[in-house]
Amino acid sequence: MDLGKSYLSHIMTLLLMPLVLASCANRLPSASSTPTAAPAPQALKGDFRVHDPTMIKQGDAYYVFSTGEERGYNSGNIQIRRSTDMATWERIGSVFIVIPAWIGQAIGGTPPNLWAPDISFHNGTYYLYYAGSRFGTNTSVIGLATNTTLDPKSPDYKWVDQGMVLQSVKADNWNAIDPNLAFDAEGTPWLSFGSFWDGIKMRKIDPRTGKLAADDKKLYSLASRGGGPIEAPSIVARNEYYYLFVSFDLCCRGANSTYKIMAGRAKSITGPYIDRDGKRMELGGGTPVLQSHGRYIGPGGQSVYHDDGVYRMVYHYYDANDNGAPKLKISDLTWTDDGWPACCTSE
Repeated sequence: MDLGKSYLSHIMTLLLMPLVLASCANRLPSASSTPTAAPAPQALKGDFRVHDPTMIKQGDAYYVFSTGEERGYNSGNIQIRRSTDMATWERIGSVFIVIPAWIGQAIGGTPPNLWAPDISFHNGTYYLYYAGSRFGTNTSVIGLATNTTLDPKSPDYKWVDQGMVLQSVKADNWNAIDPNLAFDAEGTPWLSFGSFWDGIKMRKIDPRTGKLAADDKKLYSLASRGGGPIEAPSIVARNEYYYLFVSFDLCCRGANSTYKIMAGRAKSITGPYIDRDGKRMELGGGTPVLQSHGRYIGPGGQSVYHDDGVYRMVYHYYDANDNGAPKLKISDLTWTDDGWPACCTSE
C-alpha cells in the first residue's frame, strides 16, 4: 500500500465558523475571463512525492495538501508543501501531529493515515476537509479543520479540528472519503465525495457551520459505475456549466496503476452530469480528460483549482522512469470550442 488509498482497500469494498459564499475559487467566471496567472511548470523539483493533491494560493506562495504517508511522517497526517513558482516544492509540515482521537472512536480504530484533503478559502479562513477510513471497509468519516493562515511562520498559524462532517457505515452503499467543496451560482456550498460502491454523492453544506445542512438532507447521486472503480470528485464552474472530474479505475499499483481522469458537465451543481456523448455519469458515463502517457502512469486523485482565470489540473501520477513512484503534476486545462476540458498528453 502506498500513501493510504490502497488497491486492496478499494477492491475489498472497493467549524464552527461562518462561511462567506461570495469568495469561492469555484465561482462562475465570465466567458471573457482572461488568464492572468503564470503558466504551470513542466518539470517539478524538490519534494513532490504526493498522493491526492489539492492546491491553493496565499500571497506569493502555492500550497499543496495531500494524503498522509501510511504510518509515516507525523503519524500519517495530511501533508503540506509550499512553492513560490509551482516548480520547486518543499514539505513544510502536516495539518495535525497526531490523528484526532474522535476518528478512531468513530470508525473503531485509529487509521494509519488520513486521506484526500480538499482546501478552500472563505471569509478570511481556510477550510480543509479530509477523510479517515477503516481499512477494507466503507466505515469512513469526513472531517473539517480550519486555519486563518497557511504561513507556518505567522503567530496566527494554528489548525483547529472542527470534527466530523459526515460518516458512512457498512450498511451504506456509499463511502465517506474524497471530499470536495464547491459553490453554486447562488453561493451555496455543496460537498461531493465517494469511492466505489454506488459512486459519487453530494450533500448540501450549512454556510454557518461548514457541516451538513439541515434544510436539505437529500443524498444526491452524481456519478456511478455500478460498484466499479470511481472516486476523487472535483467540481468547478465555467460559464454556464458545472464540470465534475473523477478518477476511474485503480490507483496505488505503481507503474501498473490504471487510474485515468474523466469528466462530465451539468447546468445544476447537483446534476445530472452528462458526458460528451450524452450519457449520464450516474449511469456510467464519462468523457476522457487524461490517461496514461509516456512516463506518466495512472494520473488521478485530481483536484481542479481556478487560479486567476486559469484552471489548474492538480493530480498525482506514477513515474514509469522512477520505479512507479507517485508524484505531483500540475497542468493547465484547455477547453474545446464547445466547452469540453482537455489536458496535457503532449507533456
